[in-house]
Amino acid sequence: MPLPDPVPLYGSAYKRDPYPLYARMREAGPIHRVLFPSGVTAWLVTGHAAAQHTLADPRLGKNHERGNDRWRERASIMPEPQHSQLQVHLLHQDPPKHTAMRRFVTDAFAPRRVEELRPRFQEMADALVDALPAGARTADLVQCFAARFPFQVLAEVIGLPPHLAARFRREWGKVVAPVGPADPGRPAYEALLRELQAYIAEVVADRREHGGDGLLGRLVAARDEGELTPEELDSMIFQLLVAGQEPVTNQITTALVSLMRQPEALARLREEPELMPRAVEELMRLDSAFELTTWRFLAEDADLHGTRVPAGDSVIVSLCAANRDPERFPDPDTLDLDRAQGPHLAFGHGIHFCPGAALARIELQVALATLIARLPGLRLAVPDEELRWIPAVLGRGTAELPVTFDRPVCPYSRGTTA
Repeated sequence: MPLPDPVPLYGSAYKRDPYPLYARMREAGPIHRVLFPSGVTAWLVTGHAAAQHTLADPRLGKNHERGNDRWRERASIMPEPQHSQLQVHLLHQDPPKHTAMRRFVTDAFAPRRVEELRPRFQEMADALVDALPAGARTADLVQCFAARFPFQVLAEVIGLPPHLAARFRREWGKVVAPVGPADPGRPAYEALLRELQAYIAEVVADRREHGGDGLLGRLVAARDEGELTPEELDSMIFQLLVAGQEPVTNQITTALVSLMRQPEALARLREEPELMPRAVEELMRLDSAFELTTWRFLAEDADLHGTRVPAGDSVIVSLCAANRDPERFPDPDTLDLDRAQGPHLAFGHGIHFCPGAALARIELQVALATLIARLPGLRLAVPDEELRWIPAVLGRGTAELPVTFDRPVCPYSRGTTA
């Protein structure tokens, strides 16, 4: 059966398992016109080689000013003034501005620095397991762990003081989900947006008053020294708070689901914890929390993988489809803890490669190792088909993760119960 044009990318069946559709798209060609729930049409790149080429293509820019009127009419981007004040962060910048802004964050997320913080991250993970109700045998791992651990880590790394970290609302992360002007949920969306913007203003004022050598303090100092505009400062903090934690939350859920679907792999990781770094890479390849990239635009009509793409149309790469390309990864739908076919694209590629990749890797290693070691017998508490996958356009993860397990184990001895 031929693919429709455009290919719809929405619906509960698609969000639960998009991979059969991605396989059909890869087989039919590297690029297809697709339709999102908001009514936006875009060009989706699916194969690994085509994805890698697209992510490094200098003709494609990220700045929203490149978008044409057709895209702008339905893109459901933020209203003003928030769009101008919060959407000039790294993901929406091109060189040389992107290069100048990225240098402010690279030191904070440098591999050596975040590796030094691993013991602190382990303390946080163990504390969350310790906080499970006494005698608990079931839990929602999103609510009690996956939604909390990444934010605690992020606050530590960027220097968000405890009194402000305690006031952050996870609901504010929903402002990155498209909500069109005619959507009944638009007023609630705009209210969340204004709340988050007010919170960012508090963070800036606090760090300006109290200083500190954390990333937030350095960003505020850069603004005061004229190296960043007020809008760039607020946008970078917005990106850190929203994009710096929710994808890790989602990746924890996708990884755990994959492992619970393959109990022999989970059991092997419990017995051979030294495999965890390699396992994390395979789990991200198999089911990435970054399902699709954000928009890219051509400045003029051009050929892209044999298809004429109009200037200003949005071009998006499916990282999940690329990571299951059989031309790059043999038997790509299988979880293989011994896979040695090289790097995946879960963190992107090119100049927009995720600057927090090293931190995310350590977070996932600590989170999964802790849950596997301390919750023996870990398994889904509901049938797989009843899992509720988040409806996010670009992201992939479960809204809840109900599990059951045997009695939690003390962090210092697998043979001692807590």
